[in-house]
Amino acid sequence: MAFSFSVVIGLGLGLCRTSRYRVVRELATFWVEIMRGIPMLVILYYIAFIGAPGIVEAVNFLLSPLVTRGIIAPLSIRSIPFSWRAIIALTLGYGAFISEIFRAGIESIHAGQWEAAYALGLRKRQVMVRIVLPQAVRNVLPPLGNEFVAMIKDSALVSALGVQDVTQMGKVYAASTFKFFETYNIVAFLYLFLTISLSMLVRLLEKRLKTGRAGAKT
Repeated sequence: MAFSFSVVIGLGLGLCRTSRYRVVRELATFWVEIMRGIPMLVILYYIAFIGAPGIVEAVNFLLSPLVTRGIIAPLSIRSIPFSWRAIIALTLGYGAFISEIFRAGIESIHAGQWEAAYALGLRKRQVMVRIVLPQAVRNVLPPLGNEFVAMIKDSALVSALGVQDVTQMGKVYAASTFKFFETYNIVAFLYLFLTISLSMLVRLLEKRLKTGRAGAKT
C-alpha cells in the first residue's frame, strides 16, 4: 500500500518538478529535498508521534462545533493505528525519491517529440498523457523496481513503532524462546525471498515491455 501511494505522490511531484510555473517547481523541489534529507526512521517517529497527534487535534478543532453539540464524538489518537502511521511515513519518504525517478524519466524524452506533437495540434496535457508518460514509465521501470525492493527492506524499520511486521514478530519470538539464530535466519530468508521474487518479476515485466516496444517498431 505504501509503495502504491508513493508512486502516485512521486508521479505528482515529478510532474510538478517539470512544470513551467516556477512557484510550483520550487515548492515541489523544497518538499523533495526535505524528505530526501531526513532518515526514514526519523520520518517514522515524526509521523507517528508528532504528525498523527497534530492531525487529530486539527480535525477536532475543525469539528469542535459538532463535538460540543454532541453530534459526533471527538477523534482519538487511537483512531489512527500505528500501521497506518507507518504507511504514511513510508509513502512520504519514498514518494520524494520516486519523484526524482519520474522527473528523470520525463526529461529523458527527446524535445523533438514534444515539438512534433505540438505541430499536430496536441495540447501539453495530451502530449504528456499520450506520448511522454507511456515512454517515461518504460524508462523508469527498473529504478522503480529497485525502490520497491528498498522499501521492502526498509519496512523492517516499522518494528521500532511496535507494528507487527516480520521483524517485530521475529523479535518477539526470539526474546521469548531465545532461539535468536533460527529466528533471524528465517526472518532474513523471508526478506530475501520477497526481494528476489520482486526483482525477478520486475525483470520479467521489463523484458515484456521491451519485446512489445520492439514489435511495435517492427
